Amino acid sequence: MDKISTNKMSSTKKWIAASLAGVLWIMPVVGSEGMLLFGQGSASIAEAADSAFSVTKLGEEVITSGAIMMKYKFTAARAGKNVSGLADVIRVDLNNPFVSLDVMTGKGGTLTTRQSTGGMAKETGAVAAVNGDYFNTSAEGAPIGGQVSSGIVMSTPSQLNGMYAFALTKDRKPVIDEFSFEGMATAMDGAQYPLAGINKSAYNPEGGTSTYSHAHALYIYTDAWTALQRPKNSSTTPTEVLVENGIITQISANAALPMAVPKGAYILRAHGLAAQYVTAHMVVGQALETSYSLVSKTTQQSIDPASLQMMIGGHTILVNNGQAATFSRSVTSIGGYRARTALGYSQDGRYVYVIAAEKNSNSSGLSMTELQSFMTNIGVWKGLNLDGGGSTTMVDRPLAEMSTQLTFNTEYGTEQRSVVNGLGIYTTAPQGEVKGIKISGSPVLLIGQQAAYSLKGYDTYYNPIDVAAGNPAWSSSGGSVTVKAGQATAVKPGIVTLKAVSGAASASTNVTVLGGDDITSLTLGTATGPLTAGSSISVPVTAVTKSGINIPVPNSSLKWEFVGFKGSIQDGKLTVDSVNSGVTTGYAIARYDGFSTGVVLSTGAATPWENFENVTYPLAFTTNAAGVTGTATVTAGSADRAGSKVLSLNYDMTAGSGKMYAYAQLNGTTGKAIPAAATSMSVDVMGDMSLNWLRAELVDNTGATVYVDLAKIIDWNGWKNLNIDLSGYNIKFPASLKRLYVVNVEEGQDERAKTGMVSFDNLSFIMPSLSSDAGLPTASVSMTIGQKSMMVSGTKKAIEVAPIMKDGTTYVPIKYVLDAFGGSASWDALTKKIMILRGSKVLDLTLGKKDFLLNGMRKSAEVAPLLQQGRTLVPLRLVSEQLGLTVKWEQKTKTVTIES
Repeated sequence: MDKISTNKMSSTKKWIAASLAGVLWIMPVVGSEGMLLFGQGSASIAEAADSAFSVTKLGEEVITSGAIMMKYKFTAARAGKNVSGLADVIRVDLNNPFVSLDVMTGKGGTLTTRQSTGGMAKETGAVAAVNGDYFNTSAEGAPIGGQVSSGIVMSTPSQLNGMYAFALTKDRKPVIDEFSFEGMATAMDGAQYPLAGINKSAYNPEGGTSTYSHAHALYIYTDAWTALQRPKNSSTTPTEVLVENGIITQISANAALPMAVPKGAYILRAHGLAAQYVTAHMVVGQALETSYSLVSKTTQQSIDPASLQMMIGGHTILVNNGQAATFSRSVTSIGGYRARTALGYSQDGRYVYVIAAEKNSNSSGLSMTELQSFMTNIGVWKGLNLDGGGSTTMVDRPLAEMSTQLTFNTEYGTEQRSVVNGLGIYTTAPQGEVKGIKISGSPVLLIGQQAAYSLKGYDTYYNPIDVAAGNPAWSSSGGSVTVKAGQATAVKPGIVTLKAVSGAASASTNVTVLGGDDITSLTLGTATGPLTAGSSISVPVTAVTKSGINIPVPNSSLKWEFVGFKGSIQDGKLTVDSVNSGVTTGYAIARYDGFSTGVVLSTGAATPWENFENVTYPLAFTTNAAGVTGTATVTAGSADRAGSKVLSLNYDMTAGSGKMYAYAQLNGTTGKAIPAAATSMSVDVMGDMSLNWLRAELVDNTGATVYVDLAKIIDWNGWKNLNIDLSGYNIKFPASLKRLYVVNVEEGQDERAKTGMVSFDNLSFIMPSLSSDAGLPTASVSMTIGQKSMMVSGTKKAIEVAPIMKDGTTYVPIKYVLDAFGGSASWDALTKKIMILRGSKVLDLTLGKKDFLLNGMRKSAEVAPLLQQGRTLVPLRLVSEQLGLTVKWEQKTKTVTIES
């Protein structure tokens, strides 16, 4: 058989197929069946690695014997500014016989299925894992590159230029190379026809004579390919041959066999000349033999796949001989600063580096050249790029824990994208003796919060071992936390050491209890609500720390105060029991260690704007891109909207390209009017988990177009209420809402769905003139420095304390401002805080401190409230402007004028 390594395929051999990951450069091909084309780009693109780049190792922890998790911080110069980020590297020691690498595939180890990296790790028992190869998101979910799992070929490399793969031989030698595929089918009469590949989706080959992968081609599909189409959108009509136990049992000419591949069998899929070969040389009942090999494009040597433990496909080479390599394929479509996944190995071949660079609230992501710099910095000798962006996911099993967890937040938060394969790290170590114990539990608590801590152990191979039977004794080093039987309660801010002792063994861990000074904002899920007896609203509270971490605040950590009504908080819900006589605006104030935020309740809290029950204006679907289609119509609601009407936006972007929009247009080009100034917007949205961007388009009374983000990522299914703060958009009301729409941006487009449906219901706006700020007095107040009187709308009134000027700032007792313009103030002598309530504003000031809180957000001023002759005075301009008042200063007369 010429020089092809014989690797015979018979139905007696267990064949499983694996899947690969997302292609960012797929474009539609003109063809009756819509086959996909892989964009070629230039064959080699030289791009130097960034020299202004540094890497610092932050720490490491053993995952299992032979695998260590290492955390790094990187710093890069971009546009004259330094940015930083985080990267996580699992170093696998190939000299350690107890650790191994293998490819995880979809669900149940089959192709044409997808699963999250964490899900595959759990299913296969991996102690750590990352996402794997690129895949066509519009196809079945099958490899673009080659894949070998546990020594079995799952899929063969595509005929694409510059696509590298990582392999590990059975004798544990790492290899990074470009591979091609050679194979042959031999009929019983000796006639042969070359095999094009195994388990491949349709694609556009590069460097060959055909623009269609399956034209005049013969492919093998094993029982790992679970889809009925082999493949879909191939632009070819198949002839198929079922082979069982090495014998041809069925032949279907010019039509696919109406079945999935039976277990233990395979189907030959032929077209054109290959189909003619089948017709001329194959007969039911006769034997059929197939053989194949992989070929190194570097050395031209044939490689028996049976000599490989695993192989996973990737994209461009990144590092060669310890230096940044010229890209082997265009990286334009995978550019930008994104999360990244990569693989590499050390110069001596001992270590494999499994790399994931983070792109989230804590990290800036990496460009491709920065990724090269990072890899060379940590000792990679040769390395390649895996699927990155929204696919980048790493899970690992922390020391002494029983299961893996997400190593860091993905680009979509805690959401893990479903992919077709990943790289798993496994241990075969036996159970050893107890080597150490550690305390497992949250390192951060809030005052009043209770949390459970447990003692966990690990053996001499760093695998988890049960030590719970020891009934450890617990203690805390300080007064910030009390602990009993592993149940800790945070009492006050500070850092403590929790200690657990079990026999002769002990372990300790630091726990930080956050105080109000550690927080930058305290945000309520609902900022406004109705002031009506019996009404109830959800009030989840989230704290954002100075390091940018979001922490849900349990009710046990909060103290609530109700102003203007009597109410209660239970299970995260605020219920108005009764409203005080004459009150039109009430406040529910949530306090955490001196930090406060509030829900403003009013008799006209939210003005209903559109529920789509009786729409009298036209609705239409529009788009910016040729090929994008869809509908925008009022339809009957489903699930918890059954019996009502909703606006449904269906979209199909599969035939479009570039940045694509799908609009639901309201009332032609005019839009529907928003009659008064609105501070926030509420809308119920049924998501489609498409990961697209959801926006609204408004036009204000100056003709300016305003684009409002409803959700950066549609990462949910079913109905969800969205509250959008409009105060920072500088909208000049009255305005009109013209369009609600979905955006699929060009960067990372393969990571998002191109088809879907979102629905809208119950749009409402908080319009202060119609709600909480309604009825506030309008006035003009003049005060002169040193005078114990003021003019209120032309009437002179006496005041007990005159305004003073200090270091260029005017200070007054706030009481007089609120008397004229409405609102109230309260003084807490213990905390030295002044809380001011006016309309929709909740303002917290502290004596002697420049920091202040406005509706739960920490802000900073140039000056602080002060104590003068036993009275507390506040900076007039600061307070007035934060309350929405206008302040003017007349230098000649030393007079300040305040207007609403």
